[in-house]
Amino acid sequence: MNSESDEIKTKIKESSEKLLKLGSVLAKNQFTYKIEEKSSKEYWQNRIADLEKYNESSITYYNQVHNMMNLINKEKGSIFLLQISKFHQLGTELKKIMQQIEETPSIANSKDKQQSQWSKKVKESLVDVSKRCFEHEKTMNLNFREFYDKEVKKILE
Repeated sequence: MNSESDEIKTKIKESSEKLLKLGSVLAKNQFTYKIEEKSSKEYWQNRIADLEKYNESSITYYNQVHNMMNLINKEKGSIFLLQISKFHQLGTELKKIMQQIEETPSIANSKDKQQSQWSKKVKESLVDVSKRCFEHEKTMNLNFREFYDKEVKKILE
């Protein structure tokens, strides 16, 4: 039994090192969900590219978190995997909305008094999905932090 716990401890240490490296990559690709009223096509192209880069590195990071959780508690690992899936889904939804705005950048301009209902609806969707992305990611990070503090630290001691 002792060699099995040593093996898990070793795998968790390796996983922690990978997370540290992935976390620094993620920090460099930081993305803000804050909505700015920019109505240039280039701005939205850059936002979409930033979102894609951020989501790619985030998914890699969260998959590594899932691997670590799975070593210790498969049930919690499975729940976290569902959260990763939802994170991916929300990111895809946000990207689609941003692409609509990229095609018609004037949607982002709230000073335009003649906006159509469609434009207003797209902008409301952008705000809503951005907020949901932010909140979901915050929840994922809190869940992992709690798991790490309760489960991982105990094993690494």
